[in-house]
Amino acid sequence: MTAVELILWQKIEDFQLDDHSASFKFSKRLARENGWSMNYTLRVIQEYKKFIFLCCISETGVTPSDPVDQVWHLHLTYTKSYWIDFCKNTLGKEIHHNPTKGGDSEATKFDSFYTFSRTLYKDKFSSEPPLDIWQNNEKRFSDINFRRINLRKYWLVPKPKVSKNLIIVYAIVVIGFLFIQASDTDSLSILFGILIGIPLIVSIIKALRNKNSGNDGCTPSGCGSGCTTHSSTSGCGSGCSGCSGSGCSGCGGGGD
Repeated sequence: MTAVELILWQKIEDFQLDDHSASFKFSKRLARENGWSMNYTLRVIQEYKKFIFLCCISETGVTPSDPVDQVWHLHLTYTKSYWIDFCKNTLGKEIHHNPTKGGDSEATKFDSFYTFSRTLYKDKFSSEPPLDIWQNNEKRFSDINFRRINLRKYWLVPKPKVSKNLIIVYAIVVIGFLFIQASDTDSLSILFGILIGIPLIVSIIKALRNKNSGNDGCTPSGCGSGCTTHSSTSGCGSGCSGCSGSGCSGCGGGGD
């Protein structure tokens, strides 16, 4: 890090997300909402701070891992802490969160941002990002089928760790054999067709799973997808446009 970057990182690292006067602190809420242990939660908060540092110094764009993104989402709901205490008084600029607009070009862009994030992380912090927090690209953009669940009304039972693609392959083979038994057609021809078709079907499924995956990130300027940074003297006020989901998106707010 340069001398200026070291000063910035120290300010970010010293920033406290927990309000020690509150009985239900930020870290406890984050742990509860994600089902994380407190030890893991505190580690992810530290990685969130590193991500924000990368946002501030990146000249292209960076994208957080999913656990880091959950910290970001929650912090955005603490509007005074995020926009005034953190962005204005600590960073000296606004860090805006804009989700992907969807489509192949957005998926390619955020995949590239995520790769660059991990590279920049290693360069600035002289270590690899922890894999239990910063997943590889494939898992980051495919293992994201989440939704809110009321645990008082529903039980959560983990699925067996069997690949969906493998289940589909087994199903195709079984159906093929049943069809062969009930048909007078050439068995070898049908089996050959099944074996040729399986890789194609699996490839199509993987492509559909990865398409339009949930992405978000950070770019240093402009109003494109991801996160935009603007030097500012105010937080996200009433002038903020494009607000949706958790927090503020777009280039509205306190001005540039």
